[in-house]
Amino acid sequence: MIRSRLVAQRLAFLFLLGCFFFNYPLLSVFNRGGDFFGLPPLYAWLMGSWLALIVQMAWVVERKGD
Repeated sequence: MIRSRLVAQRLAFLFLLGCFFFNYPLLSVFNRGGDFFGLPPLYAWLMGSWLALIVQMAWVVERKGD
């Protein structure tokens, strides 16, 4: 019971972090010219932060005991 509550709190935090990552003021910082490994900075930010959130969620859900 305590573990499921802790997992729920961590997932809620990751949801809010995702909302922050994909909100307009932060996205406008990366919406500029240039390229990052051949991608525009905005696309690199979107894909990188999306991947980071997925990895963190998998780590929280699959973690064995605290």
